[in-house]
Amino acid sequence: MTSDRAVGLAESARALADGEVTSRALVAQALARIEATQGSLNAFRVVRTEAALAEAEAADKELAAGVRRPLLGVPVAVKDDMNVAGEPTAFGCGGEFPPVAEDGEAVRRLRAAGAVIVGKTNTCELGQWPFTEGPAFGATRNPWHPEHTPGGSSGGSAAAVASGLVPAALGSDGAGSVRIPASWTHLIGIKPQRGRISTWPRGESFQGITVNGTLARTVTDAALLLDAAAGNHDLDPHRPPSIDASQAVGRDPGRLRIALSLKPPFTALPARLQPEVRARVVQLAEKLSALGHVVEEADPPYGQIGLTFIPRATAGIAEWASEVPFPALLDPRTRSAARLGRLLGGAPLRVARRAEAALHRRIGAFYESYDVVLAPTTAAPPPRVGAMLELGGFATDRAMIAACPYAWPWNVLGWPGVNVPAGFVAGLPVGAQLLGPANSEPLLISLAAQLEAELRWHELWPPQQDETAPTAVV
Repeated sequence: MTSDRAVGLAESARALADGEVTSRALVAQALARIEATQGSLNAFRVVRTEAALAEAEAADKELAAGVRRPLLGVPVAVKDDMNVAGEPTAFGCGGEFPPVAEDGEAVRRLRAAGAVIVGKTNTCELGQWPFTEGPAFGATRNPWHPEHTPGGSSGGSAAAVASGLVPAALGSDGAGSVRIPASWTHLIGIKPQRGRISTWPRGESFQGITVNGTLARTVTDAALLLDAAAGNHDLDPHRPPSIDASQAVGRDPGRLRIALSLKPPFTALPARLQPEVRARVVQLAEKLSALGHVVEEADPPYGQIGLTFIPRATAGIAEWASEVPFPALLDPRTRSAARLGRLLGGAPLRVARRAEAALHRRIGAFYESYDVVLAPTTAAPPPRVGAMLELGGFATDRAMIAACPYAWPWNVLGWPGVNVPAGFVAGLPVGAQLLGPANSEPLLISLAAQLEAELRWHELWPPQQDETAPTAVV
């Protein structure tokens, strides 16, 4: 097994179980790749070198004793909004943060599956923006084109997986923060049903709009990581019925009715789908049609769903901002959003939360006519590093909505979505979302796997510095 790029999650687990490689070797290789790229790619906020090697040696002892667990000895990464015992959880913020005492529930479950957490990946401040940079840690870069962002807010996890530092990683998604960086780095990104992967010690993260999800190069690996991390803390308020994501990978999705939705949902600021991105998503729709699915243009009845998003998002920012040890170091845009969140945290927030049931009924009725929605993940390819960093609050909102108007409604609904690669625009990756109703991960995963078998997107890697990225859908 070579060390220049991570072997896939499922293949790593198989090789470890068969004795073809040791966990210490895989973890040491991952750590060496991280160290070699940290000065350029800058994917990690925390690297657990000594702890990860010790955990790998413990995993090797278990493997030698015949113990078998789904990810025993496999190196993975998690986003730096998740608690890892003994490490700080800075969530993109500046200043020194104390180490936390206990693993969050998702990390606890990964460890129970045998995974070795090699580090915590970079994210923008409190996960607010579709870029991963800031004064606390610098800029995380896109391995396909280092002058561009990998997206955000799970940009560190996406960059780490896309460049082959680790085989898979956890991220979180409150307005597309798994799906957007997955689309901009040519990955599978699964945003699961609310509660599928616990966000504990927060029963509801960002008033329920944020969920934990998985990033990987293949559907198999993204589903395997989802199965390993899924499950609930005893006090979690959302406890969806269990699924077997890995089993869904090999399942024929059947002949589906697919709505191609190209119109951006309601936004307070203008958003326009760039023609080149539209062309890639339409190509994907044509491939689905060729596979036997019925595809027609139709848009879910979103209405003014954005009015229910803002109170929940800003109240969530206010909650996190109140807990940072050095609030004076927060970005002025963060402080402004937190002030708004405190203003909207009473009656407006309660109204926004109550509206979710009506949205479920209205948009759920759309799924009486269609099984899956296919939509762009973003309206544009990834912007350059620094393009949004120094903007004011309103200008940031305008730029963010212009680039990423499509992902956030599914956070309000709490339903699953899967980003799949849709090709390249001028050498930059773009993606499309498969969106379903409540608890539809198995259907979405089986459809994504069917597409992957045809398009083989996982066979492409980011170019070396002297190469040129492909410019067309595979």
